[in-house]
Amino acid sequence: MQILPTRSIAWIFCLAAGLATAPAFGDPYFPGPHDWQAAAPAAAGFDRESLESAIRFARSSAVTDPADLHQVLLDTYTPREPDYRVLGPTHPRDGDSGMILSGGRIVARWGDVNRVDMTFSVVKSYLSTLAALAVERGLIESLHDPVAKYVTDGKFDGEHNAKITWHHLLQQTSDWSGSLWDTPDWADRPVGDDPEDWRNRELHPPGTHFKYNDVRVNLLAYSLLQVFREPLPVVLREAIMDPIGASNTWRWHGYENSWVTVDARRIQSVSGGGHFGGGLFISTQDHARYGLLMLNRGVWDGRRLIPDEWFERLREPTEARPDYGYMWWLNTDRERIPAAPEDAYWAAGFGGNYIYVDECNDLVVVLRWIPELAETIKRILDAKENASTCS
Repeated sequence: MQILPTRSIAWIFCLAAGLATAPAFGDPYFPGPHDWQAAAPAAAGFDRESLESAIRFARSSAVTDPADLHQVLLDTYTPREPDYRVLGPTHPRDGDSGMILSGGRIVARWGDVNRVDMTFSVVKSYLSTLAALAVERGLIESLHDPVAKYVTDGKFDGEHNAKITWHHLLQQTSDWSGSLWDTPDWADRPVGDDPEDWRNRELHPPGTHFKYNDVRVNLLAYSLLQVFREPLPVVLREAIMDPIGASNTWRWHGYENSWVTVDARRIQSVSGGGHFGGGLFISTQDHARYGLLMLNRGVWDGRRLIPDEWFERLREPTEARPDYGYMWWLNTDRERIPAAPEDAYWAAGFGGNYIYVDECNDLVVVLRWIPELAETIKRILDAKENASTCS
C-alpha cells in the first residue's frame, strides 16, 4: 500500500492549471489527440478541499506491491486452479494513477497517466463494444441467435452448447462446457473443494446461472473474431481508438497457444481478461477517452461510433446476476455504490482497475490499482456540488 503526502494532491491541481484551461462549461467537449483541456475544480462544481481529500483517500488505498504481476498471478491462482499457468504476457505495475473528468475536461489527474498497464477484466467491457459493432454491421443478426449459427467448428456442438446465444455469452450465463486454449471451463475459478465435482459438475441451462469465467469470455472473443474475420485489436483501433484520439501505445494480447487460421491468415485470438496473462495493456489516459465516449453514449465530437440503443442494452440487469449487464457492472438498486445513481456503470479489473461512467453527474473516473471503488466514488460525489442520484 502506498500512502502519499498531502503536498502530492496539490501538485495534481497545479499540473491541471498548466494545461489548456477552458473558461466555462457549455457544449460537450472532446479532447484532440494531443491536447486535453483542464478545468479548475470550482469551475466543474467541485469543492477543491473535499476533492483533494477524496483523491488522498483513493491513493492511500492503492496496492502496487508486489510489482511482478506474473508472480502475483501464480501466487493467486495456482493453489486453487488445477494445472494453472500464465499463457500470455504480463507487465509490472509501478505506482497508482487516476483521472477525473467532468464536462469532458480534466478536473484532476495523478500518477503517470500515460504509463501502459495491464487492465485485466476491464477489457471485457471493450469486448462488449465490439459486440455492439458486430450487430450494427449486420455480422450478427440478433444477439438471441445461437452462436452455433456463426461458429461452426464444433465449439458449440452438443445439446447444451448449441443452445448458447450471444446474449448468454455477454451476460456470462452461458455455462458453456468444453476446453479453449488447452484450459477446461471448470478449471477457471472452480466452485467447491472436490476436483471430481469440478469435472463432473451439473450443467445449468443457458441464461439461468451466472459464472465469472475467463475461459468463456475468451470464447466470446474467439467467436467475435469468427464474425469480423479480422484481428479484434485492428477492429477496435479503426472503429474506436483512432477516432477518439487514443495513443498508439495500447496493446491487446492473447496467449502463446491462441493462434488460429482465419481466411488463410494466422491471427491471434485475444484474451478477454488477464486471468491467464495477456489482455489489454493500456494507459489511464486512453481509458479516460473510452470512458468519455461511453458517457456521451457512443458519440465523439458529433460522430456516432457506437449505436445509441446499446447503452440501454448493456445496462439491462442479468436475471441471474442483477448487478451485471453486457460485460459492465451495474448499480442496480444502488446496491454496489449506494452514493451513486442507479444508472451509473463501470468496467472492473483485478487489482483495482476501473472505468466509472456516470451520465447523471457528467462524470468519468478512471482508477488504476485502487481497490476502494465504492468509497472513492462516494467521496468524489460528496465533493461535487449538487451531485444527484437522479432518482
